[in-house]
Amino acid sequence: MTIIGWKTRYSQILKEFEFSKKKDLDSAKKLDSLLKQKKESFSKIKKIISQNTVIVIGSGESLETAIPIIKKLKKTPKIAADSSVSELMKNKIIPDIVVTDLDGEERYLKKIAKSNSFMVVHAHGDNQEKLEMVKNFNNCIGTTQTESFGVLYNFGGFTDGDRCVFLADSFGAKDIILFGMDFGKKIGKFSQTKHADTKIKLKKLRWGKKLLEWLATKSKSNLYTTSDPIKGFKKISYNDLDDIIIT
Repeated sequence: MTIIGWKTRYSQILKEFEFSKKKDLDSAKKLDSLLKQKKESFSKIKKIISQNTVIVIGSGESLETAIPIIKKLKKTPKIAADSSVSELMKNKIIPDIVVTDLDGEERYLKKIAKSNSFMVVHAHGDNQEKLEMVKNFNNCIGTTQTESFGVLYNFGGFTDGDRCVFLADSFGAKDIILFGMDFGKKIGKFSQTKHADTKIKLKKLRWGKKLLEWLATKSKSNLYTTSDPIKGFKKISYNDLDDIIIT
């Protein structure tokens, strides 16, 4: 189910960020072992996404203005990057799916994981210690950026935000609409990024945008963004949503 061409992008990411493929694989093996006893949620996630209009929510600067709009879209499936979860929950918005590498606010992740939301947990070289959290997640599947194996999937994508889009595309969403997905030179205030990590975070965001532009050349979904422009995604206003979403 991995998108064709991902292996090349992954090799480029490893080289540019000096990541260890071995550490990624070790983390993936741990997540696989932790999830083998979990009830399969794959088919349920497919039902949420397949042939539906879905919205993907990031934690960029535009999330603040998007919140009132998102609250009105009660029936539209929502896929959220974990950095947006705290703000969404504060506004009583519960995503259907949360894509996470477990670096969001732990108390909110634990709280939402006990709801009916589905957690799509990603293994990478730096989050092995946090993976134990999945033991307490009700509905969960695991992902890896290495080759798929065991009960782990590789839908493509690098940051939580762009992985949300790759996930929606992989499951055949009819329309994918981005909210709070800004890939500019500024990190959104809802992000949990520490000041010391700002440069690396911005570099990751540039890669996230680059990957979405690549995905747009392959995707069969209709791609839209209410956030910063992304090549291959139609830029729309909130007023345009009525033409896409049936409320």
